[in-house]
Amino acid sequence: MAYLYLAIAIVAEVMATSALKASAEFTKLFPSVIVAIGFGLALYFMTLTLRTIPLGITYAVWSGVGLVLIALVGFFLYKETPDVPAIIGMSLIICGVVIIHVFSKTISH
Repeated sequence: MAYLYLAIAIVAEVMATSALKASAEFTKLFPSVIVAIGFGLALYFMTLTLRTIPLGITYAVWSGVGLVLIALVGFFLYKETPDVPAIIGMSLIICGVVIIHVFSKTISH
């Protein structure tokens, strides 16, 4: 269940962050409401995740997966194209998350 909660937290955070740009500095009501609800849900489901998965591992996965998803949202919705160093950096973050999941003994598989 912990990974389901973490996935929900990540999706909620990605939705909220995407809406943050659309809110135009909180001058547009609907995107601003999505920001508040999304971040609230993200934090709630992250706390549920922390019942089982250690904080450092949870945050590593949250930030790594969230970063890649936000980059994809930026690319498709806002036409923001990452350059080669950004892509390399994101690839290294993904490698780090995979290494944690494959080799770390701090999480139960």
